[in-house]
Amino acid sequence: MIATAGITPHLFHFTRLPRPVVDRADGIYMWDKTGKRFIDGSSGAVNVNIGHGNRAVIDAMARQMERVSFAYPIHFDNEPAIRLAQDLCERLPEGMERIYFVSGGSEAVEACLKLARQWAVATGQPKRWKIIGRIPSYHGITTGSLGVTGDGVLTEAFTQMGHPMPLVPAPFVHRDRDNLSPEQRGLRYADMLEETILSEGPESVVAFVMEPIGGAATGALVAPDSYYRRIREICDKYGILLIHDEVMSGIGRTGKFLGGDHWNCRPDIISLSKGLSSGYTPLGALAATEKVVGPVLEMGGFLHGHTYGANPVSCAAGVAVLAETDRLGLINNAAEMGAVLRQELEGLSRRFPFVADVRGKGLLLGAELYADPVEKVPLPRELNANVRLIDLAFERGLIVYSRRVKGGPESDNFMVCPPLIVTRAQIGEIMGLLGDTLEVLAAELKLPVNS
Repeated sequence: MIATAGITPHLFHFTRLPRPVVDRADGIYMWDKTGKRFIDGSSGAVNVNIGHGNRAVIDAMARQMERVSFAYPIHFDNEPAIRLAQDLCERLPEGMERIYFVSGGSEAVEACLKLARQWAVATGQPKRWKIIGRIPSYHGITTGSLGVTGDGVLTEAFTQMGHPMPLVPAPFVHRDRDNLSPEQRGLRYADMLEETILSEGPESVVAFVMEPIGGAATGALVAPDSYYRRIREICDKYGILLIHDEVMSGIGRTGKFLGGDHWNCRPDIISLSKGLSSGYTPLGALAATEKVVGPVLEMGGFLHGHTYGANPVSCAAGVAVLAETDRLGLINNAAEMGAVLRQELEGLSRRFPFVADVRGKGLLLGAELYADPVEKVPLPRELNANVRLIDLAFERGLIVYSRRVKGGPESDNFMVCPPLIVTRAQIGEIMGLLGDTLEVLAAELKLPVNS
């Protein structure tokens, strides 16, 4: 039995919520089996950076499959993996010269955590095992990555199976009610990391993991400039590795190749995925310095691996995606169209005053829904405003992104993150549908609208 209405007795996903069956996709658009068109305003899960149906990537994958579709890394290296590693190193911060390929974002973060721990053991620091994360945050769905994820909805059922790590508050400086400047607030949030390191015992902490620009857990949260500088200083002071989770913010999404490039950040380890293959095939990567990787390899090797690591077809897709990113000028387009989209979102926030705190970089943008945006009073949780917003937009043929977390500040975040190929006219389409959606939401929830 093949389902045509999003219902099947065999396949299951996150919930019982039925979804239409997708038929085809091209550029920023998708169509279901009934012919209804959707604008992919979220780039899938913020991963389809170069858009759907790119012929160059499809052809590159087909050519590789004709030669060899699988080679186990223990037995063979393969040319696409070698080429993709080289292409990445040419784009990454200086010193990031070692690449390890996996199949997705959760795997990439897991590999980063395990590499950090093995580095500590290999350098004679076996007491270092704690990796500090932030709350709220999202770093993946494997047991290890959940340990540093600040979201009780996802983590509470699995705490006895893994080992929850210490968490520090994410820098929600826009909600603080004090007389400090944003830069002073950034330093205060960074200093919370140092306080946690001291309370846990510096000799027990091996790394700090953070998203330079937040994902769905924080709605594209950006910290003040002072935060990033101070975090690096603290990690250096205590000999702790800095891990940047660039799974969502990397590969040009924010108008720079990496989110951290906006601040010339200097991480020791980076996780990459999503835009690396632009959704054409599962692919992720760990990037690290020789300082971290060298001692681990000298000790006997990296105690980690997956059957589909460095898969030739996936790596061929990655090579083609980076080439198309360059050919089409997508990093510059993300910066330019991101500025247009942000201006449009800020315009919507004036029309709909319950929408506030527009933030992000490039085409990784988000905002929040409030009962009182001045006092930062959230809407009642039972309204499920963010879920209703997503559903209303979907009914109108617009896909946007949202996830409410547990354990962090109460909020209804949503994100608008179209593919990096988006045009000014297409942004107009997105904003028209989002405006219609917010009109209906405002009427349903009795929220104010300005004429």
